[in-house]
Amino acid sequence: MSGTFEIFLGTQPGLEPYLLEEAVEAGFPSPVAVGGGVTFEGTWVDVVRANLVLRGAARVLARIGSFRAFHLAQLDKRARKFPWGEVLRADVPFRVEVVTGKRNKIYHAGAAQERIERAITEELGAPVSAQAEVVLKVRIEDDNVILSVDTSGEALHKRGYKAGVGKAPMRETMAALFLRACGYEGAEPVLDPMCGSGTFVIEAAEWARGMMPGRVRSFAFEHLAPFDPEAVQNLKTDWHERETALRFHGSDRNVNVVRMANDNAGRAGVADLCTFKPVPVSEIERPGGAPGLVIVNPPYGARIGKKKDLYALYGAFGQVMLDRFAGWRVGMITSDGQLAHATGLPWLPVSAPIAHGGLKVRLYRTAVLQS
Repeated sequence: MSGTFEIFLGTQPGLEPYLLEEAVEAGFPSPVAVGGGVTFEGTWVDVVRANLVLRGAARVLARIGSFRAFHLAQLDKRARKFPWGEVLRADVPFRVEVVTGKRNKIYHAGAAQERIERAITEELGAPVSAQAEVVLKVRIEDDNVILSVDTSGEALHKRGYKAGVGKAPMRETMAALFLRACGYEGAEPVLDPMCGSGTFVIEAAEWARGMMPGRVRSFAFEHLAPFDPEAVQNLKTDWHERETALRFHGSDRNVNVVRMANDNAGRAGVADLCTFKPVPVSEIERPGGAPGLVIVNPPYGARIGKKKDLYALYGAFGQVMLDRFAGWRVGMITSDGQLAHATGLPWLPVSAPIAHGGLKVRLYRTAVLQS
């Protein structure tokens, strides 16, 4: 583990191309998109940097090794020989999660988990805990036991600033990748007219200011043997934010939600860049200055609101965009194509479906709207 190893950046299936783009921009070595994420060969320094600086990664896994095992006794024996002390600490609790299948000779995940946990406890001395932040993820595939450690802990969308959320919130990591998919690069204003807790607006403002996404939270890698506090501090010390004259706008008809969004922006350190107002969709005004991106995650009818009542909302939104937002682009996330087309907006070819809150959603995008 002193050299390079495989690092996996997880995301929702369908968003891999945008996470790959971010990983390339961030300078990680030769990243490749795979199902559910992006992989590259890197070091523990790359693990730390990926957790701290990537906006779109949901979590970061370090592939720490593998071995073949055809039965539980062999799994036990080889698990006992594995150099756990290079990654795990004897004084830190851990837990094991196993995924296997009927095609493997070892197909009982619970039995495999028990053997690996016992081997680590007896050989290294580390205690097992169901609440442990350090999680060893084991995948048994074609009789190969593939070992990874979750270096993130809590999912990376938990940036550490959001005390309040609305119903069906958009995760920050997904919001960042949807913004990227709409061509956002931190250099234009963004407006969300159904802003909820303000996720899109705050994420866009942080990006424009060049803020480090993981600057205020803790990570599971802090409890692993290779952890170097100095490397983390150096990364934070060398990080430079930038000035921006851009402004970001959110509105929602719910006054309490608008208050929540304002509070979240304050905790994130971007309140001076963001304006949130209690305004219904039909009364949205185009902000002054250069055009930019309107992005919205409206109710879909599946969970919030009845579908038939939403046609008017989507229609009103589309009309406002066509009437007042020439020169702007529009992005919309919804699970319902009929509602999307009720806007009357000239959508480009639609994205692949993406899992979100138990539903399959798609990103609908326009080119620059014409007057």
